[in-house]
Amino acid sequence: MSGAGQKQRPANEGWVNRLAEELGEAPMGHLEVGQVLKLARDVAHGVERKLAPLASFVAGVHVGRRAGDGGSREEALAEAIQAVASLLPEEPSNASSGSGSSAPR
Repeated sequence: MSGAGQKQRPANEGWVNRLAEELGEAPMGHLEVGQVLKLARDVAHGVERKLAPLASFVAGVHVGRRAGDGGSREEALAEAIQAVASLLPEEPSNASSGSGSSAPR
């Protein structure tokens, strides 16, 4: 998992960080990428797939606003993740996904 580490980042993570650079934003860390992808997955599987990018956008707006107000990106992303978790239904609407994972935290 942490082996050769940071040189072997997934191609999509590199693309996202090139987009961040193009927009003059700080790159996303590996942990942030994983957290945002999990946020999107939780919304896609627990609410509705087409809402995943919209939820990610809203979370990003929140993170940007909080960071602009002097807060940390990490804290703001944690707030967004908590907000998503509080709005997820008890049982995912796509319960037939066959995933071995249990209910979200």
